[in-house]
Amino acid sequence: MALLDIKDLKVHFYGRSGLLSRKRKPFKAVDGISFCIEEGQTYGLVGESGSGKTTTGRAIIGLNPLTSGNITFNGRDLTMERRRGKITFDRNIGMIFQDPYSSLNPKKRVLDIVAEPLRNFERLSPKEELAKVQQLLAQVGISADSIYKYPHEFSGGQRQRIGIARAIALKPKLIIADEPVSALDLSVQAQVLNFMKDIQKELNLSYLFISHDLGIIKHMCDQIGIMYRGRYVEQGSSDELFSNPQHIYTKRLLSAIPVKEPSEREKRAREREAIAEEFQTSYHRYFDQEGLAYPLQHIAGTHYAAAQGTGGR
Repeated sequence: MALLDIKDLKVHFYGRSGLLSRKRKPFKAVDGISFCIEEGQTYGLVGESGSGKTTTGRAIIGLNPLTSGNITFNGRDLTMERRRGKITFDRNIGMIFQDPYSSLNPKKRVLDIVAEPLRNFERLSPKEELAKVQQLLAQVGISADSIYKYPHEFSGGQRQRIGIARAIALKPKLIIADEPVSALDLSVQAQVLNFMKDIQKELNLSYLFISHDLGIIKHMCDQIGIMYRGRYVEQGSSDELFSNPQHIYTKRLLSAIPVKEPSEREKRAREREAIAEEFQTSYHRYFDQEGLAYPLQHIAGTHYAAAQGTGGR
């Protein structure tokens, strides 16, 4: 059984269709996506800004209300529990936020930041809490004498490590990482990503890794879902999507990955031109009249892609 099972998830927001209109027109931020994450696995959600990937993560953790669909986590139906008002947040789901500069309260000491989830869910004495926070900081490579410092006294990479310490404080089974390195320098990004992989092995964590960067996703993820305007355009294993992309949107994202070798840059430029031409001439094959992706259809193995026609997944 999957640790996290998402079925036909929809998150719609409602607003006015016009200045004088009373009719509310839904904005379909997430429009019927399904995926599952196995224990110890990293699942990547990819897409440009506005694709719905962050809204998906926030809906899973309980920060955005669902319009419809089901979320089953660790054998429990979170959707039903939330509708009945029995649960707001699950201690077995942690979150690492995008910006290490704004996600840590600048007025709080590191001790208070990391101890926050402990204070919400556990009853520890001050001595026990102090020892636990020091242990968590040691796990993420921050010295124990830093507990009384404030966020502005740390570098970006160190701040993100503090955010990770807070996320793992309750020993969660799943961590939702929303663009966890996009605000960091490239040299620091690699350090944090490798550290996240080490922590995953040590604690047997599962990740939902949200990013716009396919290069990072390839490095981190086992399974990938590619989103465009609230829907999936393609889904499958890392090997399936990178070796045999089917949807034009996936191809465009792949062609945007920088190449290291100068000799390959001209070839990549020609690929981009061919993909841009295909996008213009074959648009109807990939998107409907509203510019939305068609239902997913099975390609092979765990590989699915949106294509014109009926059926799908």
